[in-house]
Amino acid sequence: MRLKGRPVPEELPPKPAAPPCPICGKPVPVEGAAAARLRPFCSARCADVDLGRWFGGAYAIPGPPPELDEDPPDSESGDIGARYRS
Repeated sequence: MRLKGRPVPEELPPKPAAPPCPICGKPVPVEGAAAARLRPFCSARCADVDLGRWFGGAYAIPGPPPELDEDPPDSESGDIGARYRS
C-alpha cells in the first residue's frame, strides 16, 4: 500500500511497554486520568509507600558529612530565647 508515493509498513512497531511500578513491580496503567495522576506508580497505595519512604529517610542523597561548629552557642543564661528579645 502506498500513500503519496511512500511505502507504508504493514506492521507498526509495538509501543514500548511502560516501566513497572518502582514499589511493587506491577505493570503501570498507560491510559486514563488516574494513570497520569499516579505515574510512575500503579496505585495510590504505592505512591503513599514511596512518600513514606522519603519522609522516613529511606532515600538519601549522599554528600559530605556536615561540619560541626567549633564553638557551641553561648548558654551562660538559662534562658535560650533571651538573646532574641530586646
